[in-house]
Amino acid sequence: MTVGATSAIYYDPWDVSLNADPYPMFKRFRDEAPLYYNEEHDFYAVSRFDDVNRALVDNRTFSSAKGIVLEILKSGMDIPPGIIIFEDPPIHDIHRSLLSRAFTPRKINQLESQIRELTTHCLDERVTGDRFDFVKDLGAIMPVRVVGMLFGIPEDFQQRLIDDGDRHVRTEPGKQMTDNPDGAITDGQLFAEFIDWRATHRADDLTTELLEAEFEDETGARRRLRREELLMFMNVVAVAGSETTTRLIGWTGKLLSECPDQRRRIAADHSLLPRAIEEILRFEPPALQAARYVTRDVEFHGQTVPAGSAILTLIGAANRDAERFGDDAETFDTSRAPRQHLTFGVGAHYCLGNALARLEGVIAADEVLTRFPDWEVDLESAVFSSSSAVRGWDSMPASVRRSG
Repeated sequence: MTVGATSAIYYDPWDVSLNADPYPMFKRFRDEAPLYYNEEHDFYAVSRFDDVNRALVDNRTFSSAKGIVLEILKSGMDIPPGIIIFEDPPIHDIHRSLLSRAFTPRKINQLESQIRELTTHCLDERVTGDRFDFVKDLGAIMPVRVVGMLFGIPEDFQQRLIDDGDRHVRTEPGKQMTDNPDGAITDGQLFAEFIDWRATHRADDLTTELLEAEFEDETGARRRLRREELLMFMNVVAVAGSETTTRLIGWTGKLLSECPDQRRRIAADHSLLPRAIEEILRFEPPALQAARYVTRDVEFHGQTVPAGSAILTLIGAANRDAERFGDDAETFDTSRAPRQHLTFGVGAHYCLGNALARLEGVIAADEVLTRFPDWEVDLESAVFSSSSAVRGWDSMPASVRRSG
C-alpha cells in the first residue's frame, strides 16, 4: 500500500504490503489520530511515545494476561501457565525473578567469548565466496545457539526450537497466528524429553537452576515450578530470545548497506558499534507493536477507550516520534545520541535479555565488518517474514567484499 496525504488513515497488523513500510502511516497516526480505532477488527491503537510508554508501564490498566499478540487477545483463548510475556504481576514478577538469574552482568560477561567464538565459526564455516546471507548464515543460527548456552540445550534440541518457532510464530501472508493449524501457542512439549533428562543429569545451566528453584507463589505457597509451567516458560523465553535477535541481525545488514557512509565510518572505528546497534533497534524494532487488554475505562486525547477493549501500542511509531527523538526522528543516524526507546519495552515487562541481545548484535556486526567492510544487499532476493508478532527478514543476502 502506498500511503499518501489523501488516503484513509488505516492500520491492519496483518496487511503484508502495509507492514512492509508502515512508517508513513504511523506518522499520520501521530499527527492526525493519536488514538486510532479500527472498526473492522475492533481495536484501538496509540502511536505517540508518551502514550505508548504510559500503556506499557501501567500494567493494571493495560493487561498482558490475555496475550500481547492482537489475534490471541481477541480470540479469548485460555493462556497456559508459564508464558511470562503473557502474565501480569504478581505471577509475572515471581517468574521474572526466577529468570533474572540467567541475565546478571557476570553471566552475560561470561558468555561474551563464547558468543564471539560461535559467530566466528558461523562466518568462517558458511561464508566462502562473495555472497553472505545475514539471516540464513548467521542470524538464524547464532541467537538460538546462545539460548542453548544459557539453558544447556543440546544442539539437536536447538534445531527443534527453530522448527517450533517457525510453526507457531510464522504465518501465511495476511493470515493471523490463530489461523495456524498447529495452534497460535506452542503446547510446550518441545522441551519435555530434555527436561526429564536434565532432572537426573544436573549441570551448571539455567535449566538446572529452574528445576531446583523454590519460590513463594501468588497464593503464598512455597513450591517449585510445575512441569507444565517450566515447559512453557523455557519454550517462550527461548523462542522470543532467538526470534528478536535474528531480526536485529537482518536489519543490521539492510540498514548498513543502504547507508554506506555510516557503514564505512563504523568499519574504520568499531567502538562506534554499540551506538549503531542502538539506532538500529530504535529505527527498525523487531516487534512492531504489542497488544494489551484494557481493564477499565481510560482516556487518551479526550476520547474514552472502554474497559474490555484491545489496544495496540505501536512501538515502531513511538520510536520515531519527533517529540522524543527530534525533528530527524525518521532518519537513520548511527551517530545519534542514545535516548531510551521502546524496542525492549518498559516497566514490569522490560526485556530481561536486553543486554544479551545488544551484545549479540554488537558481536555479529563486529565480526561481519572485520571480514566484509563493504557489502550490498540483494533486496530482490531477500525474503520478508510474515508474522504479526515479529517483523524482519527470513533471508537478507548480500554481495560482500572481503577486507585486505
